[in-house]
Amino acid sequence: MSGPRIPLGRAWACAQSFISLAGQQLTDLVPVGSLRRFDATVGDISLLTVTSEAAAVFGKLSDLPGVKLVHQATSSCTVQFDRQQITVHTALPDHAGAALLHYTGSRAHTTKLIHRAEARKLELGPTGIRARTSGKTLETPTEGDVYQLLDLPFIAPELREGHGEVEAAEAGTLPRLVERRDIRGDLHMHSTWSDGRDDIEGMVKQAVALGYEYIAITDHSQHSVAAGGLTPDRLRRQRQEIDQIRPRFPEIAILHGAEVDIMPDGDLDFPDSVLAELDIVLASLHEQAWHTGPQLTERYLSAIQNPFVNIITHPTNRLVGYRSGYDLDFPRLFAAAVETGTALEIDGAPAHLDMDGIVARRAVQAGVTVSIDSDCHRAAWLDGHMTLGIGTARRGWVEPGNVLNTRSLKEVRELFSTKKRKGLQERARRNVREAGRK
Repeated sequence: MSGPRIPLGRAWACAQSFISLAGQQLTDLVPVGSLRRFDATVGDISLLTVTSEAAAVFGKLSDLPGVKLVHQATSSCTVQFDRQQITVHTALPDHAGAALLHYTGSRAHTTKLIHRAEARKLELGPTGIRARTSGKTLETPTEGDVYQLLDLPFIAPELREGHGEVEAAEAGTLPRLVERRDIRGDLHMHSTWSDGRDDIEGMVKQAVALGYEYIAITDHSQHSVAAGGLTPDRLRRQRQEIDQIRPRFPEIAILHGAEVDIMPDGDLDFPDSVLAELDIVLASLHEQAWHTGPQLTERYLSAIQNPFVNIITHPTNRLVGYRSGYDLDFPRLFAAAVETGTALEIDGAPAHLDMDGIVARRAVQAGVTVSIDSDCHRAAWLDGHMTLGIGTARRGWVEPGNVLNTRSLKEVRELFSTKKRKGLQERARRNVREAGRK
């Protein structure tokens, strides 16, 4: 019987620590399974290494500090590390592609490939791909070699869920998925002004090291008392600090924003007079207030219609492994977001990973612009959280053109300005109409 599934963030951190430690002995350990596919939870932590000396590899791993060998077989071993069990699979160099494909999964995806192989008189298995007519095992050192034998282009791991990716590959309509190199900035992070662990300068320094062109400091608003939310006065004092920091980092633009709570009545935690002073406004639903899905949807729609709101963050507000997301009317949210020019967020914080791949795919199919952000509370986590956010987006078939923060700062500002202008114009027209009825 399998144990409880492990949240992706915990599994990813453990795997990366182990890979870093094992790098003293092995340089090509890679994640496989649902970990490589960036599923929100993983059944087990599995890695793969290419070698013709499996026993020697297992010996080296068991000698690492903090690592205990639990089980060893011919081509795999299981070790205990950081209170987690990690399975390390091995593959021979000539058949590494078939092994990587097999251990990555998913079962739905590989089953489709097995059937496709059978139609071509091939047998696809974990140790290689064999020609039925000759009985010869064909060399497949890379996954691309396997797909080529099956008359398909390479399919990215994040798409391998049996959700139409094989058919899209056959038709030549696979997306060009967003990649880390496409991301030009991070528009959601927190500092010591609310519940972050590092000050603004620390966050900026790390963002510069990551090569970002822009970031947004977006601490919580006053309703988030537990998170040390900012009052309007503290928000203005924070802006003064950012103004002092900006000249020291001319290579990056520092936007001043806030993550503003959507209140139970649909209003925002700050009045428009305060929101108008900010470079960027994120609106979040943190408190369900015993509301049903339709009521929560109405609260979001109210925020989306606000001319100053640029991004709706982690829309379902799920907690991975603990709480499922809100039951929202996504078609209405998507339509409103498109109409107003409001972005919806794919949040890379391990607790959220929200919108998940399924919802994100529906969003971009509806024409929504998404923002992939870290929602980070520590400078050291900026990189890792963004990696998880990108992986989640790729599960949703998201392309660079769907993403707000793949664009230049000038383009981002223009989108914000356009929404504000149109929103204020519509508000003025609505006020005139209402006055005419009185």
